[in-house]
Amino acid sequence: MAGRIRPGIAYDGIATFYDTGNGDGACLYGPTDDVMTAAMNHADYETSQACGAYVRVRASGGAAVTVRITNECPLPCAPGQLDLSAQAFAKLAAPSAGRIPITWSLLSPGTPEAPGNISIRYKTGSSSHWCGIQAVGHRNPLARLEVRDGGGWRQLRRTEYNYFLSEQGSGCGGELRLTDIYGEKLTVDALPVRPDVLQPARAQFAVH
Repeated sequence: MAGRIRPGIAYDGIATFYDTGNGDGACLYGPTDDVMTAAMNHADYETSQACGAYVRVRASGGAAVTVRITNECPLPCAPGQLDLSAQAFAKLAAPSAGRIPITWSLLSPGTPEAPGNISIRYKTGSSSHWCGIQAVGHRNPLARLEVRDGGGWRQLRRTEYNYFLSEQGSGCGGELRLTDIYGEKLTVDALPVRPDVLQPARAQFAVH
């Protein structure tokens, strides 16, 4: 279920950097004070599956930094390329370098790098008739989000902006099931449809 970014593989690429502003990005996690972040190239972003992933980035000289993916680096960013926050890039090389060769790999972090529990957020405009659902703070990349639909589970379509859509309203406000790229499934109790509010799910994926 891992898609393009697979555990245990070191990827070669180029690191650049950009001004992250208030910390928000294509993943729509919202503003943040966390400066150890990066934008994933378009190919490896993979319709937002890279969102929330922790990756360990190493420069050829041995310096390393852990970043969380919060944004997409659009074309012409090449496969393997990471556009780091300026602060993260500075831990690998002097900003004057501009572009440096790197290797990077997926990380399933423990404490203290990982967040506490996962939270759920409903998108602006969500109701019982249509909703967009986002998981925030997951330790491992999220492969699937499903809603309880009658007696079973229905997988929702993932968007480029990191929400899963129930376009006919099925399951909005009901139980959810989250699956990470390792296949672990977490069931989240029903939460009210409260747009733009982070609601704790009291669950987290295991370390790998």
